[in-house]
Amino acid sequence: MMKTIKTGICAAALSTAAFAAPMAMAAEDSGVLSQNTLSLTLANTLASGALAACDEIGQTAVVAVVDRGGNLVALQRGDNIGPHNTVAAQRKAFTSLSTKSKSGELGERARNDPASQNLNTVSELLLLGGGVPVKLDGETIGAVGVAGAGGSANDEACALQAIADAGL
Repeated sequence: MMKTIKTGICAAALSTAAFAAPMAMAAEDSGVLSQNTLSLTLANTLASGALAACDEIGQTAVVAVVDRGGNLVALQRGDNIGPHNTVAAQRKAFTSLSTKSKSGELGERARNDPASQNLNTVSELLLLGGGVPVKLDGETIGAVGVAGAGGSANDEACALQAIADAGL
């Protein structure tokens, strides 16, 4: 299974100095980035793994997996889950990716640290447990968000189990 794919992203604009530079520029000077991100195969493996982990504790859930850019790559929904959990799973994954931390830890920080309390005002973030970053060699390459498994602790446990089972 391919765990990551390489993507090249060209810079939107190049300075006039870049055009005047010699043709044999070093890779870091060329304006092209090479980054690891989640593949569709890995995203589906993580989503299926999280649902299986939830099933092991007698719960069902919705699982959203986003890539390093916050784009939804995979979404799997268990049977008889409330529709609000789909949005919650996506927002937990986005929160975790954006902050490179577990969404529950961010929520705890927002509750206990006066300097972080305004995080509650950022509408795209969901400061509940269940969002976990996916890391490869210390680099955040995506995130898993789980919602509807009977509470934030269960949601997070299902996401963590899927990531561990995938060897990440």
